[in-house]
Amino acid sequence: MTSSDTTSQIAYLARILKAPALLESAARLAERARADGWTHQEYLAACLEAEAATRSAHGAANRIRAAGFPARKTIEDFDFDHQRSVRRDHILHLATLDFITARTNIVLLGPPGTGKTMLATGLGIKACQAGHRVLSATAAAWTDRLTAAHRAGRLQAEITRLGRYPLLIIDLCRPRDYADRRDMTVSFA
Repeated sequence: MTSSDTTSQIAYLARILKAPALLESAARLAERARADGWTHQEYLAACLEAEAATRSAHGAANRIRAAGFPARKTIEDFDFDHQRSVRRDHILHLATLDFITARTNIVLLGPPGTGKTMLATGLGIKACQAGHRVLSATAAAWTDRLTAAHRAGRLQAEITRLGRYPLLIIDLCRPRDYADRRDMTVSFA
């Protein structure tokens, strides 16, 4: 088989396997494998690793997009020095996402502007990156969604569907809603 035939075959197989990163990285990694004297298994592992990393990144991006976050804020974006009432060690512990596997609810309480929505979003994004499905909405939006399901006679089906999400974020209000609020809760269920 010639080099051209091999390249065509790799392109064909990558399309069939729906592995675009494999197609993009195969030639580059082949050059590196030749230069560094990799075994066939090392080359194959590197190609598969490139595809797996790309799929993981795309999956996280898709989960983040589907979650409905109000903004794309991460835990790393939070200014703990500015908001001294928030204990960094508590938030970093929550960022391990142990509460998801333990199926524990988390409630963030405090006055407007203290970063509860940002922290909830940051934890939600971290969960998406870890492979968990997440949904985020205001309490009013959740109420509307469940009311519509109830009226349509599919409330139990909707609750069952929502039960497949390891993390639901319920935000009582968004920053634009703060005008009339003295308190706010973000609940993880």
